[in-house]
Amino acid sequence: MKPPKSGKVAERLLMTLALYGFVGWAYIAGNAISHPRTLHLQLTHLASWPHEEDFGLACFVVSALAYFLLQFVKAGHADR
Repeated sequence: MKPPKSGKVAERLLMTLALYGFVGWAYIAGNAISHPRTLHLQLTHLASWPHEEDFGLACFVVSALAYFLLQFVKAGHADR
């Protein structure tokens, strides 16, 4: 039986969040290796918050949570 369209949309959304969150974290991790003194600086000149380190943490949490939820969504489709 085919999963409903909302399930496919949820899969695509969660995969996108997992991927882009990981890419954001990887960028900050690479930046921390090459320029460790900039982690406390603000991420953009438009706002005083978030800092690079805050952005990296948020990206990691979003990526991990989205991937974890994606596995639940996929497992739910496999049960049908």
